[in-house]
Amino acid sequence: MPIGKVPVDLLRRLLGRLAKIHDPRVVVGAGIGLDAAVIRFGGSWLVAKTDPITFVADEIGTYAVVINANDLAATGATPKWFLATLLFPARSTTAGVVTKVFAQVQAMCRSMRITLCGGHTEITDTVTRPVVVGCLLGESLTGGIVTAAGARIGDSLLLTKGVAIEAVSILARERADEIRQRFGASFLARCRRYLKDPGLSVVKDARLAMATGGVHAMHDPTEGGLSAALYELAEAAGVGLAIEAAAIPVLPEAARLCAAFDLDPLGVMASGSLLLCIDPAVEASLVRRLRRARVPVARIGTVVERSNGVTLAEGGRERRFPRFAVDELARLFQRPRGARGNPLDRH
Repeated sequence: MPIGKVPVDLLRRLLGRLAKIHDPRVVVGAGIGLDAAVIRFGGSWLVAKTDPITFVADEIGTYAVVINANDLAATGATPKWFLATLLFPARSTTAGVVTKVFAQVQAMCRSMRITLCGGHTEITDTVTRPVVVGCLLGESLTGGIVTAAGARIGDSLLLTKGVAIEAVSILARERADEIRQRFGASFLARCRRYLKDPGLSVVKDARLAMATGGVHAMHDPTEGGLSAALYELAEAAGVGLAIEAAAIPVLPEAARLCAAFDLDPLGVMASGSLLLCIDPAVEASLVRRLRRARVPVARIGTVVERSNGVTLAEGGRERRFPRFAVDELARLFQRPRGARGNPLDRH
């Protein structure tokens, strides 16, 4: 099987086999496009998320906290408590390496006001590079929980910041020498800063959206990029999505790197942006609020009937939105350096 997420068809079958024993306190359980569980506890709602970081070694502790926090924020919850399993390769790990990753986790938790409250650290010969598996818990005191399943026909579909932020950050760390040789040191430095500027976190984006109201669904694109996120959102809500190609913001460094490495920006890792399905009546208000807070946002489409599917309008023509058999970045890392190939399942 290819590197990356388990194929959706297989995952759908596996989830369909889950035991139907259901604690009535579980408000949101496992499902396609549902990235966090929601459990009712008395007058509050506990939100739980787990996600590993496997594509990057540098700043892996930072990535682990941010990526997990994004999925909690996309439910409208406040990230609170983090647990981390840290796995390090047996033959190349030093005390300094362990200390560095641990410090990254601590620093990011502190900056996001999240308590690091447990986990596990191990040296093992089953991994060849560091792996961090995060588990993050959060809460909502108001019960104002949203999921990707809440999208409604007629909703405006907004996207914050732009696509491929995460891909730029990872490439700047994993292919630094190639980027420096082709584009120069200053360009590489800008790409490395993508981790924090514009940043992988969408906690602020989600918090502003929830404060404005009229939000029916949120979903943060991760592995598989904007394409995977749109199809996950459509499946979770049972809707279609009509997307305008010209409206999708692709950041300058992202466009240049995707072209250089033969990647389609629609199918490459995209943490850092947030999809919002909102009541059109609040669109102008939310856009103003986000932009005042220096969060760029664009309206990229509309929620439509499921029978319409997920479509992309470009150059006066409409077609099915491109799907990718594997994340474009994973495809790059699988092929020999210097080799070029066509993205999978583009049309």
